[in-house]
Amino acid sequence: MAFRIRRVDYFYANVRDPLGEAYQILSQLAGFGVNLLAFTAVPFGPARTQLTLFPDDDARLLQAGEEIGLVLDGPHPALLVQGDDELGALASVHQRLDEAKVKVYASSGVTDGRGSYGYVVYVSPEEYEKAALALGI
Repeated sequence: MAFRIRRVDYFYANVRDPLGEAYQILSQLAGFGVNLLAFTAVPFGPARTQLTLFPDDDARLLQAGEEIGLVLDGPHPALLVQGDDELGALASVHQRLDEAKVKVYASSGVTDGRGSYGYVVYVSPEEYEKAALALGI
C-alpha cells in the first residue's frame, strides 16, 4: 500500500452565495497562479458558503486573496494523504493515529477513479505535532 503524507495549511473564507460565486473565486485565484491541493465548499445559513482552500503556496493565496478582496482565516494545519486506492487504504493511517491517541475530528477524501486517492485529515492544533510524529512526517 503506497501512500504519501504531508503537512498542509488550509484557509477559510466565508462568502455570500450567489450563483457562480465559487466559479468566480476559483477563476480569480487561478488567474493569480494559485494551485489548490484541495477545496471544499459547505453552505451555512440561507445565503452563505464557507470555502476551505488548501494552497500549494500559502503566500501566493494570501496575496491573491488580498488582491480580490477575499478575507481568509488561517493558516490552519492539516494532513494530506495521497496514495494508491485499495480496500482499507486509510485503515493504517487511522491505526497509527489511534495508537498515538490522536483524535481525528474531521476528514474528507475522494478517489480519482483511476487507482489513486486524496484524503485530508484534520486534528486539533494541540495534537498536530503528535499526529505528524505518529505518521512519520
